[in-house]
Amino acid sequence: MATAAHVSPQIAEIPVHATWGAAAGLVGGIGFGIWMSVSRPIMDTAVITMVAGLLGSTNAFAGWLIHLAIALTAGTVFGVVFGHLAQRLAPAAVLGLVYGAAWWALGALWIMPANMGMPVFEWNDVTASSLGGHLVFGLLAGLTFLGIAQTAGKRAGRTAV
Repeated sequence: MATAAHVSPQIAEIPVHATWGAAAGLVGGIGFGIWMSVSRPIMDTAVITMVAGLLGSTNAFAGWLIHLAIALTAGTVFGVVFGHLAQRLAPAAVLGLVYGAAWWALGALWIMPANMGMPVFEWNDVTASSLGGHLVFGLLAGLTFLGIAQTAGKRAGRTAV
């Protein structure tokens, strides 16, 4: 006798939301990466080269690779955790901004300075500049996620996902 496994629709959408989130994270990461490439809060050093310092490099290309890997991961987590809530404009934008701010606290205030031997949770020119970039990341990721979800919903003949 065979038994059939039943998966709820909410569980079934997790891989889809993860994929959409990964794409949204890359879009947000590109926007934030541009921000970091032109932002020079200390000693005429682009922030993207500071990101490269996480792996002991000063190469901007290495910084981009590290940054986009982080953005891909962060976007995937956004899709899995918040994808079911980011189905309308206002929630997608607000969740994106809050998520970007959370990554700012986690990444720019704690992880990056701790890995580079700097004081953690310190307000300075780098962390101040980084807050804006993280908000750009979150907003772009949230809105991109929504756009992908709406496009997929239209293709599937639905008005909402």
